[in-house]
Amino acid sequence: MPTKHSSAHSFLSWAKERIDEMDATLASLEGKSAQMQAETRVKADQFIAEMKKRRDEFTSAVERQVEPGEAAWQATTARLEAEWKGFQAETAKYLDTFGEGIEQEQAVFQSQVAAQLNAWRETTDKLNAAAKEFATERRREIDATVARMKADTVAAEQKLQDLARAGSESWSALNAALSETRSTFDRANQAAREAFRRATRTGSGE
Repeated sequence: MPTKHSSAHSFLSWAKERIDEMDATLASLEGKSAQMQAETRVKADQFIAEMKKRRDEFTSAVERQVEPGEAAWQATTARLEAEWKGFQAETAKYLDTFGEGIEQEQAVFQSQVAAQLNAWRETTDKLNAAAKEFATERRREIDATVARMKADTVAAEQKLQDLARAGSESWSALNAALSETRSTFDRANQAAREAFRRATRTGSGE
């Protein structure tokens, strides 16, 4: 059913965006730790292992979310949001402890930008495909929502790439920019879910 599909899709898009950012962050940190001297590398790798554990726990919680319904998804999202923030805090702590200045911060930022923008594009493509379940007259709002998401994707990419090219922002500024575009993604995802719900209600005569 389209409404059920779109609600599940919204939750999974939210979760996958964050998992992809975690994976990208860890890959970037591991690449840099391989260049460290032995003693420092051991400590850095231990830190990374703990961050991987957080990522794995987050992923497992998403995979265990089998109960359908808005209440269940919202409750899981709230719980996972706290875990996501914990991972972000660990990333900042790692960079403060083992980072080698703005170069590594920029590398992590670039990896997260790529992951986030890829999530935007994947979500837009899936929404386009899901919209085809509806008759043309019932999907106007969905199409408009998807079009806004595409425009938001372009704007987010421009903002993030401008910061990356500048190469002089602090980690807190880079992280704040990513947080802002991530929130825009979440709002667009929510708007799409509501558009699907209304289209389904219209089609059922409610």
